Amino acid sequence: MKQCFFCSQDTKDVDYKDTELIRRFLTFQAKIVSAKRSGTCLKHQRRLSRAVKHSRFMAFLPYQP
Repeated sequence: MKQCFFCSQDTKDVDYKDTELIRRFLTFQAKIVSAKRSGTCLKHQRRLSRAVKHSRFMAFLPYQP
């Protein structure tokens, strides 16, 4: 089992403005990688998906590549 990236970094919240970090958890088609493939825990996967969606809405990330 993979270690959660955010738990190992002791991250409290995923910031939607940190696009470099968020892009690590997106595919080349700009889809959110599943928790099973990325190794994130459920709590951080929910926060990550919320941050990605917020970042897309604020035009920091594209909806499509």
